[in-house]
Amino acid sequence: MGAAPAYPGFMTRGIDAPENYYYRRVFTDAVRAVEAARTHPLVDASRTAVIGESQGGGISLAVGGLVPDLLAVAPDVPFLCDFPRAVTLTDSAPYREIGLFLRTHRGRTEEALRTLSYFDGVHFAARGRAPALFSTALEDQTCPPSTVFAAFNAWAHEEKSIEVYDFNGHEGGGPYQAAAKLRWLRLLM
Repeated sequence: MGAAPAYPGFMTRGIDAPENYYYRRVFTDAVRAVEAARTHPLVDASRTAVIGESQGGGISLAVGGLVPDLLAVAPDVPFLCDFPRAVTLTDSAPYREIGLFLRTHRGRTEEALRTLSYFDGVHFAARGRAPALFSTALEDQTCPPSTVFAAFNAWAHEEKSIEVYDFNGHEGGGPYQAAAKLRWLRLLM
C-alpha cells in the first residue's frame, strides 16, 4: 500500500483524508490505553484522569473528548489546537511542517484544513465532560497561547481553569505546573 505525499515529520502524514491521518491512530491508541488501564485490578476506573504536555496535552484533549467518564483532564501547553490559526501564527516546528507541505502542494489548503479539523483539540474540547486544568505560556512559540485559549474556551465542562505563565516559552510552568496539578487532583479525589 502506497502513501500520499507528506512533508518530513508527522504533521502531514495522511493529510489527504481524515481516515488516513497519522493522529487518527495515535488518538485511537490513547483511548484504548485508558480502557486497558481501567481493567487492571489495582485501578479504580472511576478515578481515571488524563494528563499530558505539548503533544501529550493535545492527546489528552482528544481522550477527554472521546472518553465520557473521566475524573479529570489536565492538558499543559497543548499542541494540536486551532490548526487554522496555528499554521499561520507560528513558523516553529512542528506546525511549520504543514506550511512547508502546502508551499509545494498549492491548492490543497482546504483539503488539508478539512482533515486537520477532525483532529483539532478545540473540537474535542467541546465534548469534554470532566473538570479540566489547562496551562499555557504567553511566550510559547511552539503552541501559541491563543490556540490553547481556543481549546480552553471550548471546553464543555463548567469546572475548568487555566494557569498562565507570563514569561515562559514552551516549557510552560514546569515543576510549578506539576505541583498545581497535584494539588488540583487531590481536591477532586
